[in-house]
Amino acid sequence: MRISELLAIPELRLNLLTGDPSAEFGTVHITDLPEPGRYLSGGELVLTGMLWRQGPGDSPRFVAALREAGVAALGAGQAWLGHIPDDLVAACTAAGLPLIEVPTAVSFRTLSEIVVPRLSGDLREELGRHRRIVAAVAEGADLPELVALTAAELGVTGAVVSASGELIAGALEDPASEGDPAAEGAARTEEPARVRLARAYLAAPRLPFVTGGHTVFAVGRGHRAAGWALACDGDLLDRADLGYELAACVALERIRLDAGRRVERRLAGQLIAAALAESDAAELNAGLRTCGIDAAEPYTIVNATATGAPGRDPGPVTLGGQVIEELLGREVVAAEGPDGAIAVVPLRGRSVSELADRLRAGMDVLSSLPGTSVCAGLSSALSGAAGLRGGVTESGHARRLAETRGGGVVTSAEIYTHGLLLATVPADISRSFAASLLGPLRDYDRRHQSDLMHTLGIFLDAAGSWQLCAEHLHVHVNTVRYRIKRIEDLTGRDLSTMPDRVDFYLALRAP
Repeated sequence: MRISELLAIPELRLNLLTGDPSAEFGTVHITDLPEPGRYLSGGELVLTGMLWRQGPGDSPRFVAALREAGVAALGAGQAWLGHIPDDLVAACTAAGLPLIEVPTAVSFRTLSEIVVPRLSGDLREELGRHRRIVAAVAEGADLPELVALTAAELGVTGAVVSASGELIAGALEDPASEGDPAAEGAARTEEPARVRLARAYLAAPRLPFVTGGHTVFAVGRGHRAAGWALACDGDLLDRADLGYELAACVALERIRLDAGRRVERRLAGQLIAAALAESDAAELNAGLRTCGIDAAEPYTIVNATATGAPGRDPGPVTLGGQVIEELLGREVVAAEGPDGAIAVVPLRGRSVSELADRLRAGMDVLSSLPGTSVCAGLSSALSGAAGLRGGVTESGHARRLAETRGGGVVTSAEIYTHGLLLATVPADISRSFAASLLGPLRDYDRRHQSDLMHTLGIFLDAAGSWQLCAEHLHVHVNTVRYRIKRIEDLTGRDLSTMPDRVDFYLALRAP
């Protein structure tokens, strides 16, 4: 059929935006995959709802894939974006690919039915199955629905697993243990199938591959440490195109989920910035509530970075945030801070050490990925606005300690565990260090009957929070600020920096 014949059907109200109307197409293919080339054989009219488009730069790549595959024309629907973007028109014009505008009121089903009668029965049925799956994704089907539809339409079952071994959707079976009581008993004492599959996905030199009765495909093109794997039951290597397409559908759903979290990340970033700028408590408490945390609810702050292949990663802060979100089951968001990704994590019945154990378990799985290091620091348990700024500082210092160890999780309890450090230092050196640093404060307190030494201790115990220190001392916060400024003037140190805080902390506890 010629494009001009299709344009001549009045009830379709199609509009040719660019290209030759005399071009012919032999079949119809519906897709919203960002890289559809491997599923095209040439001569198609490709219909797309443009779910693949996240920005102007996506249009040239999509059109180039169509042109390379020999597609005859592209039909773009308005339902998703409400219009046909200029960058798509420009890309089609540059590639010499006819572009047809499909109005919102016209469904792809109506368009495809113009051509379907010309196809064989098998192709007609294949097109129908493909259309139903793509339509479900376009209409917002979640991952469990997509997995169920794939099983019903294509007979392909399986699951989606995160890189840290979390089962996101579907179900996993272990064929090796079925019907074998001894094998079943051994499986129960080993790692769960989801964890074993995640380790295999991380360690695989190339994808897809077959392991444990599953064919594993990568979901999307991001870093594997924050990635998802699609595990299809059975050996699908001879039907790899099907697996690639299903993985691309899962990737589209993940993109949609991530788009909904961008606002949450922005709000979390604003809260952290306000805390570092020492905004008033009312503003910070309002920011906590916006992030889903009540003023009296215990929380901890996690600071993370992650590194891998140089030049190919999104950067240690961005990747660290992605990994932490995945390790915590996407229960929280991580905003990019000055030197690490920062997440404010409500504790909700668990302790900081329990949360740290959860992160360590996930990082143990991620250790199967060669060349990748994840570092995370956790603050102490905090509540309300008063602890935010000190918590950010604590978690950052803990993360830097994790970096010196080559990766892993460090809590604030570890950075403040001074007994072992002091025990290794000769007593006379410890006393000399304390006298040198604290001597000016003791002399000042003695001459002026002041309370700088006591204020310093309370300030450090409050993790550098002006408000908590003031509440404990029963003085105005400006009084605390005056005393801390006097301490800094007398000692030449800066109590806003963690190294100087640690020095004071050790000096106060020296024998």
